[in-house]
Amino acid sequence: MELTDRDLLSVQETRNLIRAAKAAQKELAAFPQEKIDAICAAMAKAGYDNAERLARMACEETGFGRVADKIIKNEFGSAAVYDSIRDLKTVGIINEDSGKKILEVAVPMGVIAALIPSTNPTSTVFFKAIIAVKSGNAIVFSPHPGARGCILEAARLMAAAAEAAGCPRGAIGCIETVTVQAADELMKNPDTALILATGGSAMVRAAYSSGTPAIGVGPGNAPAYIERSADIRLAVKRIMDSKTFDNGTICASEQSVVTEEAIRDDVIAEFQRQGAYFLAPDEKKKVAAVLMRAGGTMNPAVVGKSAQYIASLAGLNPMPDNIRVLIGFETEVGANVPFSREKLCPVLAFYTEKDWESACLLCIRILTNEGAGHTLSIHSNDEHIIREFALKKPVSRILVNTASALGGIGGTTGLAPSLTLGCGAVGGGSSSDNIGPLHLINIRRLAYGTTELDDIRAKRGKVEPVRSEEDRLLEEVLRRIMNRLK
Repeated sequence: MELTDRDLLSVQETRNLIRAAKAAQKELAAFPQEKIDAICAAMAKAGYDNAERLARMACEETGFGRVADKIIKNEFGSAAVYDSIRDLKTVGIINEDSGKKILEVAVPMGVIAALIPSTNPTSTVFFKAIIAVKSGNAIVFSPHPGARGCILEAARLMAAAAEAAGCPRGAIGCIETVTVQAADELMKNPDTALILATGGSAMVRAAYSSGTPAIGVGPGNAPAYIERSADIRLAVKRIMDSKTFDNGTICASEQSVVTEEAIRDDVIAEFQRQGAYFLAPDEKKKVAAVLMRAGGTMNPAVVGKSAQYIASLAGLNPMPDNIRVLIGFETEVGANVPFSREKLCPVLAFYTEKDWESACLLCIRILTNEGAGHTLSIHSNDEHIIREFALKKPVSRILVNTASALGGIGGTTGLAPSLTLGCGAVGGGSSSDNIGPLHLINIRRLAYGTTELDDIRAKRGKVEPVRSEEDRLLEEVLRRIMNRLK
């Protein structure tokens, strides 16, 4: 077969995977909850046991992030995710309301198309495979070409563990011949029930425009606001830990720091004490030039790289080993302002505002420019200001006094553990939740009659219409006018 036929081969491979997944899912859908849970437990154990091996594969193949942190992400995407859904009912009758006389029955969707990014490749495979099987669905993965090998291995690991525990063969598949045509076929195939898309904006748009129902998550661009009542040392530590975790590849990680004039110098000094380097104007210009490509998209050459690597790429003098994050002072926000954009690497923008009200407006500007619907963090001990932020920000999750990267995915907060974070309608998505198994089922409701039409008619004649005070006053004025006319 000639090389030019690679696209045709990939489409046929994808169709075969979908066909096998559809047949396997029909068997899986008939399994009782106990058997489904046993399969998921086996998958979670396999992911946890192979966390280090897959982390090393991902780092070696993509060049992104840090092995130690990818191990944690793999453990999170397998064991922690499974532990959070272990007791969740996803099969048969999942809820019964005796008062309303309604039964709720879980209905699997069928074959899930899962698009996997290169930034969190193996952990996302573990996560999506487990929540798909937990909800009685089959799943077919479409790997990012830059992480094909480690994604394939993660999918094979999940399939082998699931099948050894009794899962039908073919329920977990992965495209090996990675092409645009294969991804397109996976999303548009009539036997694909739902697309679960995690990745860049273009990929998410393709999922939503495919004609197949989709859950997609857009870019993050989380501001981190340090309010004057915050514990500055602890706030800076959380931000630094978060922004350097896996070299900033989690989309919920901080992208900008916003603070107030009253504490500006203290915040800067604390960042410097903890390993941040504030760029001079000429240095900032050089770093800005390597953050984005000509078309305004993120430069993959900086994604998941260390502060030292990025500084070297920008032509700066070698950074000391203790430098963990590069920070640029910023006053502007816009598509052509790289420091105000999403940067999946240890680089931050630094803004200063007069007070919390102006900081609030700036955070809205940052999010409106990019990252609407995703995440924001606030470091404060003033509950009034915290609640004001919650009421006004165009995001789906506001994280208080915690590391944004781990807090957003549910690692350091009570949010549902997830590696797919919905952005809601404001972010162009269909859900604002941390996605889990219940997003991959439909619910069939069995509703018993509780009243008769005759009862409704009889009740209607006895109930006084609800009137507002304005209606009552108007009727009184009209009554007086009519009396005078008589």
